[in-house]
Amino acid sequence: MERIGVFGGTFDPIHVGHLVAAATVRHDVGLDRVLLMVAGDQWQKRGNVVASAIDRLDMVRAAVDGIDGLEASALEIERGRPSYTHETLQALTAPGRELFLVLGADAARNTGTWVEVARCQELATLIVVSRAGDPGEPADPTGWRWRTITIPWLDISSTDLRARLASGRPVEGLVPGPVIELIRARGLFT
Repeated sequence: MERIGVFGGTFDPIHVGHLVAAATVRHDVGLDRVLLMVAGDQWQKRGNVVASAIDRLDMVRAAVDGIDGLEASALEIERGRPSYTHETLQALTAPGRELFLVLGADAARNTGTWVEVARCQELATLIVVSRAGDPGEPADPTGWRWRTITIPWLDISSTDLRARLASGRPVEGLVPGPVIELIRARGLFT
């Protein structure tokens, strides 16, 4: 049985906290691979995404290059319309494959606002990534097969990183080197 994690996000930009979460979940849950699913048109964050979908995908590709078991996925971008988690999980469903939906604790608390949440519950086991000190559970755990994975507290946010980049402040140590190179080469977030 192939075990695949699906870790979605805008990744605007991707940072080391995302990578720590993905790698830790892969290890602790025993996954074959974790797909970092780059959102194309994430309807719940419309108007708050700065970089284009292609730039965000390229940043994720640069970030995971050489990290065993982590892969960038363009599935939601290729869809070309607003993406819903149940559609992504359905597209990844296959015989001999078990899916694990990886969410941060904050996103897990918002699953009640999702379209077709019951379908998501049928298609995947929920893995809630909790930073030390956060309880890390879905708002309503009823219907989910789920567990919590705790990662170190890394106080990093894409919002703060965009502000740092816009003001010319350094992001070394917070963002993988190849991603910084890509950001600078394309003039992103300035």
